[in-house]
Amino acid sequence: LHGRDPLILGRQLCEGGSDLIQLRAKSWPPARILKVAEGLRRLTRETGTRLVINDHPRIAIEADADFCHLGQEDFFDGGYSRVSELIPKGHALRIGLSTHAPSQAERAVVAGAAYVAIGPVHATPTKPGVPPVTLDYVRWAAANLALPWFAIGGIHLDNLDSVLAAGARRVCVVSAILHAPDVAGACQRFRERLVSAP
Repeated sequence: LHGRDPLILGRQLCEGGSDLIQLRAKSWPPARILKVAEGLRRLTRETGTRLVINDHPRIAIEADADFCHLGQEDFFDGGYSRVSELIPKGHALRIGLSTHAPSQAERAVVAGAAYVAIGPVHATPTKPGVPPVTLDYVRWAAANLALPWFAIGGIHLDNLDSVLAAGARRVCVVSAILHAPDVAGACQRFRERLVSAP
């Protein structure tokens, strides 16, 4: 954030055409995450954008987010085997899972994930010390996954074409958009490239 208001950034992402916005705040206390999540939910309702809350299913439910995103360690290592175990009966929350290998993606599908993240494709500061899965995993996902999946990790406009050529049609981008001088414009450029992919 670099001191910027997350709600202002959220509006810029919506203006740039983002389909989903994820609130990922590893070091924030839950009360702050909920407050910002509620503000983002109001914004995303106005713009038709979907909201993803990272790490906190209860906050995602309380803020009425569309999705909660969990890592392998949060879900499987937390003792869960089906995403339905985290969703109250009758609630529409959907859960996506991070994966770093085909076996993890297959397990996520069996668990009922709404989508899976494939990555990190390239080295990224948001996942320090995690080795890249490379475009080989992207190609595997394109050939083997029927549910929605997102390529994530170190993706920027200079390497986006290679990610698309490997079969990705959805990407999650952090630094290349949030560090851009014009956040909405950067988001729009990614969207245009995705929409024009063959």
